Order: sequence, then structure tokens, then C-alpha cells
Amino acid sequence: MKYLIKGGTIVNEGRLLHADVLVNGQWIEKIGNGLADSSAIEVIAEGMYIVPGSIDDQVHFREPGLTHKGDLYTESRAAVAGGITSFMEMPNTVPNALTQELLQDKYDRAAQVSIANYSFFMGASNDNIEEVLKTNPLEVCGVKVFMGSSTGNMLVDAPDTLNKIFGEVPMLIATHCEDEATIRKNTGDFKAKYGEDVPIEMHPLIRSEEACYLSSSMAVDLAKKHNARLHILHISTEKELSLFRNDIPLEQKRITAEACLHHLWFSEEDYKQKGTFIKWNPAVKKATDRAAIWQAVLDNRIDVLATDHAPHTLDEKRNTYFKAPSGGPLVQEALIALFEKAKDGVISIEKVIEKTAHAPAILFDIEKRGFIREGYFADIVLVNPFKKRRVEKSNILYKCGWSPFEGVEFSHSIDKTFVSGQLVYSDGKIIEGRNGQRLRFNR
Repeated sequence: MKYLIKGGTIVNEGRLLHADVLVNGQWIEKIGNGLADSSAIEVIAEGMYIVPGSIDDQVHFREPGLTHKGDLYTESRAAVAGGITSFMEMPNTVPNALTQELLQDKYDRAAQVSIANYSFFMGASNDNIEEVLKTNPLEVCGVKVFMGSSTGNMLVDAPDTLNKIFGEVPMLIATHCEDEATIRKNTGDFKAKYGEDVPIEMHPLIRSEEACYLSSSMAVDLAKKHNARLHILHISTEKELSLFRNDIPLEQKRITAEACLHHLWFSEEDYKQKGTFIKWNPAVKKATDRAAIWQAVLDNRIDVLATDHAPHTLDEKRNTYFKAPSGGPLVQEALIALFEKAKDGVISIEKVIEKTAHAPAILFDIEKRGFIREGYFADIVLVNPFKKRRVEKSNILYKCGWSPFEGVEFSHSIDKTFVSGQLVYSDGKIIEGRNGQRLRFNR
């Protein structure tokens, strides 16, 4: 198929450019003014932004084993409806992706059902270093290390194991950083005070700033000791920001960081209204933490923006504090929520695209994605700044059927999404039968 996208404003590499884009097959063939091709389907984008599709470096799509919450088919559909054309999924499914065979099973399943492009992290545990070292850096986004409590056998807390991982793994190591001992102590203290009825407002005190900083600083120390390539996920505190640099280009960094939408949107003040529906690990914390994270995004101490999309059913989330699982669905709202912040003057549109598309492509060395460039894959999203989207149950595509943004009206909406040159979402509807591709890496 050929598509000629006419009349929009391209947001790319720090610039706004009024131009046309010719898509031929899976590639961007030509960018310029007054383009014409009688064999192409013309897509009128007048007044819209033409942006590279978002690359979400942290999602939990729940397949295999937890598919009552979500699966690769349903959540990838929600992703493309939200302008996310590529995702990287985490290994804490059931079973955990701790062997090369189990990891390959996920790739095989995604090839069958995912409408978005995909990659999957290899999981690390205290006893699978041999399997981890078999991971191919050209075909797998990275190795995931949970340096805080997690599902199944995925808490990595043995010092010898951590030194082996940081010392021997030649590819990117992504970490969830919360100190388990601190969390256990805090949990005991609050149980002693409240019993089993701990208020949700205590969540950021149990999974505290100190728990985050202790673990993040340990990861940074290990990375510096071994010259490892470290990427710390979902930074949630102001204190952690001192661990990261902004005085060198992203391409030269050995230690990078990610922030997630919920830590940029919510604060502890929202627990009173939202309750366990904004219970995440790490916890949403103070408004001052949120403001500091925003500043770090703007000054490049934080390198990428992601979702940590992690759906649970309504029944699961309606539980009491200890019984309600952490996590929530976000991929369908992330990009337009960031455009809302751009409208409010918090961040520029150019910066939004840098942090959601360009920077993930650079950080993970993704092959020919993340930019609107001739010769690159046509992962393209049209954002309509004149058509509002109100988040309601009727337009939520998550399998779990809810969103922490229900009732919010965004001033922008996603009009169309192209994945590797295929039109997969248009005018509020998924176009079925078109699958994404496995991401490849130039390492």
C-alpha cells in the first residue's frame, strides 16, 4: 500500500515542519511540499500534527498466564489507539520469562496477534545468569532486573548475582529499584499501627523515598563499578534525580532514566479521590516529587517517558490496600495526556516527541524507528488538536475495561496510526488483521 499524508505539521527532531509524507509499503519514501502520487491513497492531515509513533519501553500486557487482566492482542490494540506503535514488555508474566524458550514463546505469540511492533525483556532471577547470558542483543531490548519485590521468582537481591549481572551482561539492564528490606520494615510498622486496614494514603510512606533511593543508588554504583549499561525505570522521587547526568548527549550515557505518566500526572493528594486505582509500585508520591521529575524531563536528566501499563480487573483494584494489586492501564491515554500538558505550557510538543519517540529509539539503538525520516519504517501518528476525547467506558479498549483517566476530557485525540506502513487505527476504529513487527537493534 501507498499513502500520501497531505497538509499536516510534522513534529520531528525539535522542529515543526509543514510538509507531506509519502509512505510506500513499510517505509517512509519521501518528505516534502507538494508531493503527488496517483497510486497512493491520500490522507488529508490539514491542521493535524504528524508525529513518529511512541515507543513505550515499559508495559505489562499480561500474556501468558494473566490474560484475565489483558493480553497481547487487546493491549496492543489499545496502544495503537493511543499513538503507541512499539512496545517493550516485561518478563513478570506466568510463567516468568526466565529462560530463552519461555522468552521465545512470547515473541511467537506476539507475531500472531500484536497489532503494534514489539520486543520483550529477558527476565533475571537469583539463579538464571546462564540463561540471561544467552540473550541476543540484536533481537532483544534488554534484561530486566527487579531490585524490589515482584511476581514469582523475580526479586534479585543476592549480592553475588547482582555483581554477575552487572559485570557480565553485555546489553542494556533495566531495573525496578525499591529496597525490599525497607519496604518490609515500613509495612510492619504500619501494620502495627493500623492492622490490615492500612489507608491507601500510606502507600508512598511504605514504598518510600528512602526505599527508592537506596535501591537506585545501589544500581548506579554497580553500573559504575562494572561499566554496565543501566536504565532505571519509573523514577518517582526528587532525591533519585541527583543520580543522573544531563551534561552529555544521550548517545554517550551509560546510565539513563525513565519517568512514567502517572508520576507526572498524579500526586499523593489524589489518593483521597482515586484510592487504589492509582496504586502503583513505585508509589505516586508528593507534588514536589512530581514537579522535580517534570523539571528533570525538561533538562534531560530523565531521558524517556513511558507508561508502565499494568492492567488489573476492577474487582482486583477495588480491594483493600494490601489486597489490591499495584498497576493500572495507561497506553491509550499517554500521548494525548502529554499533549494536554503541552497545551498547558508544561512541556513543548517537540519535547514530548523527543521523550516518547526519538529518545527511546536512541537509548535502545532501535533499527530505523522513532523518527520521521526517509528510509525509516513508517510508524506515524496523526494527532488532531481540534477534536476532543473524553475518556469513557464506551471508548476504553483495555481488556480490564477501566482507566484512571475516566471522566477526563483531553483537548487532543489520535486520528490515525500507521504501524510499519499499515494503517491500523483510523477515526476511532481499529483496522483488524494487520500485525506489527519484532523490533531489531543496532548494537
